[in-house]
Amino acid sequence: MRLTPLDLDGAVLIDVDRIVDSRGHFARVFCIDELTAAGLDAGIVQASVSFNNKCGTLRGLHWQAGAQAEAKYVRCTRGAIFDAIVDLRPQSPTYLRWVSIELSQDNQRTLYIPKGFAHGFQTLCDDTEIFYQMTERFAPEAACGARFDDAAFGIVWPKTEQRIISDKDLGYPGFAL
Repeated sequence: MRLTPLDLDGAVLIDVDRIVDSRGHFARVFCIDELTAAGLDAGIVQASVSFNNKCGTLRGLHWQAGAQAEAKYVRCTRGAIFDAIVDLRPQSPTYLRWVSIELSQDNQRTLYIPKGFAHGFQTLCDDTEIFYQMTERFAPEAACGARFDDAAFGIVWPKTEQRIISDKDLGYPGFAL
């Protein structure tokens, strides 16, 4: 695995090293020893899958606050997504800045998202699946969100013929500065 720090403090892009032969390829996508040696939180306690039928599906922005704040490993196992993260840690030198990465079944990249970040994605094709690993269990009382188009962040999302967003995600308030 190759770990590349991103422009947001603590966020890391993980690329796999493929071993290719006539059968296909093999790649290690998670190694607790390598990740913890690099300073990443690798205490995974929950994993989830998000399947999205249509191109243009947007989920987010989401995070957990307080004692239930979680780090996440996000990987697209089918299709492709535009994945965006925002640093919400007021003490961070990259506070309120965002980055985006394309994750896909082809590039097999994983995005490490530290605690204190908002996360969202938009599908770039139909039938897209995202695999998440989290360091905390889902806690409804700690779940938070902000609108994907919040001016406080200024994320530039890909244009799409039809954006599909849940009423819940559309109902989030603006981020309180």
